[in-house]
Amino acid sequence: MDNLFDRCRTINDLLLAGESDKARDELILTLDQVHRSGESYTPLLNHLIREIGLYPYLKDETCIWQDRFVSQAFRVPSSPSHQQTLHREQMYLFGRLLRGEDIVVSAPTSFGKSFIVDAFIQLKAPANVMIIVPTIALLDETRRRLYKKFASKYTIVTTSEASLGDRNIFIFPAERSVAYLDKVPELDLFVVDEFYKASSNFDPDRAPELLRAILKLSRKARQRYFLAPNIESLGDSIFTEGMEFVNLLHARTVFLRTHEVFKKIKDEGHKEKVLVDILRDREAKTLVYAGTFSAIDRLSKLLTEEFQVSSRELVIKFAGWLDENYGSNWALPNLVRRGIGLHHGRLHRSLSQLQVRLFEERDGLSAIVSTSSIIEGVNTSAENVVVWRNRNGRARLDDFTYKNIVGRGGRMFRHFVGNAFILEKPPEARPTDLQLSFPNEMLNAVDDVALMEKLAPEQRGFVAEFKAEMYKLIERRRFDQLLRNNSLSLANARSIKKIASDMKLQPMKWRSLQFLNSNKPWEWNDPLFKILGMQNVAGTEYEKFVGFVRILSENWNRSIPELLSMTAAIGIGIDEFFHLERNLVFKLSALVGDVNELHKAMYGDSVDVSPFVFKASHAFLPPVVHQLEEYGLPRMISKKIHRAGLIDFEDESLNIQSAVIRLNEIGRETVQKVEDIGEFDSYILDFFFDGIEVENENESEELPIDG
Repeated sequence: MDNLFDRCRTINDLLLAGESDKARDELILTLDQVHRSGESYTPLLNHLIREIGLYPYLKDETCIWQDRFVSQAFRVPSSPSHQQTLHREQMYLFGRLLRGEDIVVSAPTSFGKSFIVDAFIQLKAPANVMIIVPTIALLDETRRRLYKKFASKYTIVTTSEASLGDRNIFIFPAERSVAYLDKVPELDLFVVDEFYKASSNFDPDRAPELLRAILKLSRKARQRYFLAPNIESLGDSIFTEGMEFVNLLHARTVFLRTHEVFKKIKDEGHKEKVLVDILRDREAKTLVYAGTFSAIDRLSKLLTEEFQVSSRELVIKFAGWLDENYGSNWALPNLVRRGIGLHHGRLHRSLSQLQVRLFEERDGLSAIVSTSSIIEGVNTSAENVVVWRNRNGRARLDDFTYKNIVGRGGRMFRHFVGNAFILEKPPEARPTDLQLSFPNEMLNAVDDVALMEKLAPEQRGFVAEFKAEMYKLIERRRFDQLLRNNSLSLANARSIKKIASDMKLQPMKWRSLQFLNSNKPWEWNDPLFKILGMQNVAGTEYEKFVGFVRILSENWNRSIPELLSMTAAIGIGIDEFFHLERNLVFKLSALVGDVNELHKAMYGDSVDVSPFVFKASHAFLPPVVHQLEEYGLPRMISKKIHRAGLIDFEDESLNIQSAVIRLNEIGRETVQKVEDIGEFDSYILDFFFDGIEVENENESEELPIDG
């Protein structure tokens, strides 16, 4: 590159002028040019990398000894066999954690906030670490990373039924963490990833549950580390009391180039053409933010029509696997044949994980069309990000979410420069001040005097009134025990009172709950209709949802195409199938569980439908089969392993930990030789086994920081 010296001089001039942020951007652009040209780093370029603090980018072989010394000095162990070099701001943050400080940090997507947890575990060897993640997809990604590094010394706990070891790393979404409140006496480190979701402004559905987890677990934690992107200030709150907010948004490791294409777009037809032209470059990995499910449907049809079937063998095999296991009457297989995937919260978790894996493959998917699930569910990035719509569901996109989406452009050591193509006018830029207030919906969780004193007077009055009303419905001792044991998952006090009041008024009608323990699904109708009348978690008409629940009770005995032919008779297609299964697993099972606990508190244990709750929470699959889907093993492959006699998944004594140990003992090669394991099944098994195998401690290498 002819002008490398001139560019280095520009960077140096910016540093001398105190323009460090501009110097950082200019350096990253220069590194991109050097990378593309294949030119070697010069000692001068390495020295500027050191001055700006991006130490992982240093090339030791062309450094002067002083710069090489810095590279070595900022290298820390991230696992028993790996070391990684931290950049300057990472080391600053890591040092504060090692000193025992409680920190809320806001930093760019590619900063490496999560990696600091790995280094902390390796160096400090804490006994118990709790990590709260927002989604199951991010849970699996975090588990894979930590399992490989630490499973030889720690029990990695991701499910509510797992047994504990002497040292434990818990990785949970907020709703699962509460189950371990009484099982863990103390936490050495409590981590909340994507911490901004504790605000109802960003996630009204999950915020109360996350706030409850933060409140309860902070009492047990010696140290707290909360992570978020793009937060510029943090208001005072009882949820972050004693923590210091650290703003490191300037510490960019990649450069984002924004293309305001919307200014030139004439109409919707022109907009479609622009998108197709961007995606013509099949070598550049591209994330397309669609914004809504209707937009995903529209783009699926458009891209299926505009692009020819790919010649990439891997995606063709994946499309064939989808046809076989889900049926060909679906948009996804046809889109996959064009090298394009779909990512949204309704898909089976293993399908989302597989598509992200294929997106990371050089000869895999070249693009993914997504809702906001791609920014909150996985730590993936791309060279290009396209914002198709300025929407997040029905609401307009806010500046915070917009920044998170375009922040997926670029990735350390892969794409120094990311491109954001904006096809609709973006929201007005404004700083994000994160304010966490104690919502009235979770006042039912208040169970101690110290916390009561921190509430506003009107909230204290609400708590007193709520408890007084509940004591009229349920014996005081029993209701207080429900609160102490965190037995209720409902965050909404009004819903709890509504259910308890109805039970008090109509006790005989609620005895129909016992029919949920029947082996005849048609006998579930009355209790399910009664429960849904208390809180609508169906996501569709009650009758259709109850019919779906009855059909899904056959989940283990029938294939998905067989189930889909049954649900088609009541007007449920594949996309709604995914949606309703999710509502069953997460919403209905939790609601029935709360109804069960309230009923037992009022009328004793004569009726106990916890067996139904357990089955529903696992989609009527053997629990380990359902849990293995979070690990990336689809249920249809588990069925083949079961039929081959390698593991009896119907064995009630089997848990996820023993199943993983058994699978490692059997080995991937043996499983791949099972008679009806297909070629793409083998690819999936490779992906799955990569996530349950422990790192070889005799290996030693330095890995780039990522994520």
